[in-house]
Parts: sequence; structure tokens; C-alpha cells
Amino acid sequence: MKIAIPADENTLQSEVCMSFGRAPYFYIFDTATQTGEFIINGAAMEPGGAGIKAAQIIVDNQAEALITPRCGENAADVFKVAKVKIYKSSVGTIQDNINSYNDGKLDLLDHFHAGFHGRGEN
Repeated sequence: MKIAIPADENTLQSEVCMSFGRAPYFYIFDTATQTGEFIINGAAMEPGGAGIKAAQIIVDNQAEALITPRCGENAADVFKVAKVKIYKSSVGTIQDNINSYNDGKLDLLDHFHAGFHGRGEN
């Protein structure tokens, strides 16, 4: 299974990015091989619709789960159609959240915000 996590920096010691759609990077982690890679979020600098475009990047990278502190309704709709589960991240690094996921300690995210319109409003 592949898991996606929004990241501020391209290191496992990076904190999970507070903004899903505007995160500079996504870490795509494969639970089967216990390996991962950072990809650039090409949607981060879009003037609008970053969440939807970022969600499509996650789907295109075949992730089956997302770990994030929050997510907009439009992006959540993309994930729902693609059957991607959304987990609420814990405070800590990307590695901390992978460990928490592996230990079954993350809850499903059940609240989605209306989204932010325009850059820098996250």
C-alpha cells in the first residue's frame, strides 16, 4: 500500500505540512517495501484549485491513503471517488507519522474545511 504525506521539506525529519494543497512536497511511502520518495507538489503554486490538483497528484501516484492535518472538501471528494483513505496526522515528523500509521495509532480524518481560495490563504 502507498501512503502520501504532505511535507515542508524533502526529509523524513520534516514536520507534516499544515497545508495539504500548498505543501511543497509529498512523501510517497510504500508499506510493502518500507521505502519512499519525495515528489514535488506541482499544484502548490497554482492560483486556484490547488487542493483538487494536489489530490489528483496523490491519486496518480497510486496512493491508497493520505496522512494530513487537514483537507478541503473538494480534495476530499477526489479522494472519496478514488477510494483513498484520509488519516489525521499527529504532531511530529513524517517518520513519526509513518510509525504511528504502522502501529494503528492514527484516526481517520472526519472533518473537511470548505477550502481556501487563492494563494497564501492557508
